[in-house]
Amino acid sequence: MEIEAPRRRSDDTRAAILRAARDRFAAEGYERATIRLIAREADIDPSMVMRYYGNKAGLFAAAAEFDLRMPDVSYAPREHVGVILVRHFLDVWEDDEAFTALLRVGVTNPAGAEKMRGIFRDQLRPLAESLNPDPEEADKRLAFVASQMLGMALSRYVLRLPPAVDLTRDEIVRWLAPTIQGYLTGEAPPSPPPEDAGDDGALPARTE
Repeated sequence: MEIEAPRRRSDDTRAAILRAARDRFAAEGYERATIRLIAREADIDPSMVMRYYGNKAGLFAAAAEFDLRMPDVSYAPREHVGVILVRHFLDVWEDDEAFTALLRVGVTNPAGAEKMRGIFRDQLRPLAESLNPDPEEADKRLAFVASQMLGMALSRYVLRLPPAVDLTRDEIVRWLAPTIQGYLTGEAPPSPPPEDAGDDGALPARTE
């Protein structure tokens, strides 16, 4: 018991620091969220933050660690992957504010953007590759999946655009899942006509 108590206090302190850091990084952005401000919210001395995490960059790296808890889709019919993925991401966004906090930082700070890229690259790529053995093809499809998923998260949970906020979960799944499914497993679309295609590939001229 005497050995466990200090370790428990250390774990509690780290958890308090990380909670405060996520809140401050989300509210203030990376540049304005200071070690002193984070320490004050965690109700500890700033030196303790430095002791555990070294500097603000180290603290941000720890606070931005996020597990998407990607579902195992190997059991599911291939054509259901889009629905499974959209429902899963809705659960992630609504159950853990850390991801939304990271997204807020990611749109304004290079370190946050790099962290977000790493999360999607490392955690979502295996799913894309399981559906598309060609790594180059998988990366392309992953880029489109990320654009849709992050776009919805940004609109609904960060910018809180009224149309996106007002959508029900079922509406989001119904509209978004087919797009995600197409990106993951659909046939690649044909190339568009060249820009100088003339009448065969251009919009008709506007008439007054």
